[in-house]
Amino acid sequence: MARVLSSVSLGLAMCLSARAQVPAPVQTDDTFPGAHAPLLQKDNKPDPGALTDRVARALPKAAGTAGSVPHRNFIDSHIFGKMRRDAVPHAPLATDAEFCRRAWLDLTGRIPSPEDIRAFLADSSPNKREALINKLTESEAFVEKWSYFFMDFFRANGKMGRGYMLFHYWLKESLRADRPYDDMVRSMIASSAKSNLVVAASNVIVREHVEGKPGQPVDGEDLTKVHQLDTHDEIAILYGKAFLGINLSCISCHDGRSHLEKVNVWLTGRKRRDFFAFASFLGKTRYIPHVENTQAQMGHFIVDDLAPGYDPKGASMLRPPRFGASNEPAFLITGEKPAPGKEPREELGRMLTSHPQFARAAANLFWARLMGRGIVDPYDEFDLARQDPRTVPAGWPVQPSHPELLDQLAADFRSNGYHLRHLFRRICNSSAYQLSARFPGEWKENYSPYFARKFVRMLGAEELHDALATATGRPGSFKYGSSTVGMAMQANLPSSGGELKSFMTAFGQSNRSNPPRPPSPSPLQPLLLMRSPVVNDKVLAEKDSRVQRLLDSYPDNGKVVEELFLATLARFPSAPEKELAAGALAANRKEGAQNVQWALLNLAEFLYNY
Repeated sequence: MARVLSSVSLGLAMCLSARAQVPAPVQTDDTFPGAHAPLLQKDNKPDPGALTDRVARALPKAAGTAGSVPHRNFIDSHIFGKMRRDAVPHAPLATDAEFCRRAWLDLTGRIPSPEDIRAFLADSSPNKREALINKLTESEAFVEKWSYFFMDFFRANGKMGRGYMLFHYWLKESLRADRPYDDMVRSMIASSAKSNLVVAASNVIVREHVEGKPGQPVDGEDLTKVHQLDTHDEIAILYGKAFLGINLSCISCHDGRSHLEKVNVWLTGRKRRDFFAFASFLGKTRYIPHVENTQAQMGHFIVDDLAPGYDPKGASMLRPPRFGASNEPAFLITGEKPAPGKEPREELGRMLTSHPQFARAAANLFWARLMGRGIVDPYDEFDLARQDPRTVPAGWPVQPSHPELLDQLAADFRSNGYHLRHLFRRICNSSAYQLSARFPGEWKENYSPYFARKFVRMLGAEELHDALATATGRPGSFKYGSSTVGMAMQANLPSSGGELKSFMTAFGQSNRSNPPRPPSPSPLQPLLLMRSPVVNDKVLAEKDSRVQRLLDSYPDNGKVVEELFLATLARFPSAPEKELAAGALAANRKEGAQNVQWALLNLAEFLYNY
C-alpha cells in the first residue's frame, strides 16, 4: 500500500500474509515473529509493566493524553496520591471500547458481542461505566466465571468423587445470591457430612485427603486408608494460603528460624509446634471412605469429629517425623484457643474470618485478579511483620505497595458484609482500574508497584476458548454432568479432549492437581493459534459460523469487515485496516472473510486483555 501502515495494520497485514501459507508445514518468512513478538518475548523476572509495554506497542493508537483523572473513590486517593507525591506519571483513562472489553473479560471471562459494544459506545450517560459494571456483576456469566475460578482455586477434581458437581452447584448458588464470603468460608472449614455427595461444602476438606496405607476395613471404618494426620496438615496449609494469604508449608516441616530469615520475618518467629497447634483445630476430624463390597470408595467420604485429637508424635508420609508437642488448638496469629464446649473447627472458622488478615487477604487476592498484580504479591506470601510502615523491622521494606489502601479496602469489604460483588464494583469503578494500558513516555520498571497503567494479561485457556467461540459464533462442546455446554467456563471440570485438550493445555489450563498459575508465553502458543483446527475450523464460512452469517447478510464488504472487527476485537477498524481487509474480500469474498477473521484472532490485541 502507498500509505505507511500503523503497527496494528502491519500486524494485520502480516497475519493475512501468514494465513495464505497455513497449509505449509513450516512458517519460513518473517510474518511469524512480526505478528507474535509480544507473545514470544519473556522476561527473566516477571514484571507486568514490562509485558504491558511490549503488548501496548501492538495496540491501536487511541485518543487521550496523560494528566489528571477523576478520583472516583478512596482507591484513587491512595493510588494517584502516591504517584503525585513520588512524581510518577500515569497513563490516561482507557477508551470506552477498551474499558468495555476489559470489564467483560475481567468480570465474566467473555468478550462482548457486537450488539453489546455498539450499545455501550452509543450510550452518552456519564455513569455508563458504573452501569455496565453493575450489569456484569449481576449476570449469569459472572457466576459461571467466578465459580470456575473457585473450582480451580480449590483444585476441585476427581478426588472429590462426584462431589465436585455438587460443590460447583453450591458455588454458583452462593455467587448468585451474593452470599457473604466469610459465611462461605466458615461453611467450608466447619462442614461435616455423612456423605460429601450430599453436603457440598465438605468437598474442600475431602479434596485434601492424603491416601495412606490401606488396612482391613472394620465395620466400614478403615481409618488407615486415609493418612489422617497428614490430611490435617494439608488442610491447615490450604486454609493458611487461601484464607489468610500465609504460606505455612515451611513451618509444617521445621521451625522458621534458621530457614526463613531472608524470606519472611513473621514466619521466622513461628515454630513447628505452632503449626501443630493450628492443625490441632482439625485433630478431632475423621476422613472415612465409604465402603461398598469391602472396597473403599476414595471419592465418597464421611467427615465427622469423633477422633481423639491431633497426635503431635504421629508418623508422616509427607514430612519429617513429628517430635511431640501440645495438641491443644491455638490460632496461629493470635494464640487464641477454642471456647470450652465449642467445636474446634467452628471456632477456627470464627477466629479466622473475624481476624483482619482474612479480609486483607481476600481483598488482595481479588485486587490481583482485577489489577494484574497484588498490593502484596504474590497473594499467598504475606509477611505479617511488614504490613504496617510504623513497625517494619529494621533493614526491611514494608511489604504492601500501598499498605493504607489495603487496610481500607479490607475494612470496606468487611463493613459491607463481605460481599464479593461490592468488592469487585469498588475496584472496577476506580479510575485506577480504568487506566489505559498505553503509557505516554518511557516506561520504567519501578513504576509497576504504583499501578501507573493497566497491566495486560494473557487470556486464560478457558477465556481464550470462550472468546474464540463468541467471536466466531461456533461454541464448543464440554461435558456438564449428563449434558453438554458450549463455553469452557460453564463446565465444572477441564473436560476437553483431542486437539482441544492440547490447545487448552498449551494456554495454561489447570489440571487441578496443582495450584493454578497464570499462562506463561511460549513459542507453541502462536503456532497453535496459526495452525490448530481449534482456530482454523471456526473461521470457515460454514456450519452457521459468524463469517457465513455475515456473508449471507451483507453484500457490502466494508460492512462485513466492520462486523468482524466488532465481534473479534470489540472495536471498529481504522480506515487503513478497513481498506486492507476489504481488499482481501474483494479478491475472494469467502476466503477473504475467513482470512480476515483468522488474522484478527492471531493479533496480540485478541490474545491479551488490556
